[in-house]
Amino acid sequence: MTVDHWESVKFILNKGIEAGDSTFETEVPEWPAWDKSHLKCCRFVALENDKVMGWVALSGVSDRCVYGGVAEVSIYVDPAVQGQGVGSMLMEILISESEKEGFWTLQAGIFPENQSSIKLHEKSGFRRVGIREKLGKMNNQWRNVILLERRSKRVGID
Repeated sequence: MTVDHWESVKFILNKGIEAGDSTFETEVPEWPAWDKSHLKCCRFVALENDKVMGWVALSGVSDRCVYGGVAEVSIYVDPAVQGQGVGSMLMEILISESEKEGFWTLQAGIFPENQSSIKLHEKSGFRRVGIREKLGKMNNQWRNVILLERRSKRVGID
């Protein structure tokens, strides 16, 4: 993913925001803020005929060095192509490349209502760790978030 993809990435992220079950965000940030909040490695877009169909990126979970191999996944697929394998393809490349970068744990926080995202993560080797109850308030309603994680088998965790 590069800044050249930003308008398409922004469009897809906005579709997720509008749907209401993808993020606590209420509006898409501008590129500098988004770029700053995501790691420089492991940013990918799925392209078909130069059209962005989906994207995936990682964010750090802490500045503490002991968490250097732990990252949070953001993955969004254009609603027009959901269910066509785009998310699985993005997740596969993300996992492979994140392991090459030395990440040992990928995590995701997903609203329970977002069943397609939960299924995608579980299919990709994530497991449910727990439910973070009433983690944040959105539209005057408390929202729970399911915490999922995937441990790398290649980075040497026994």
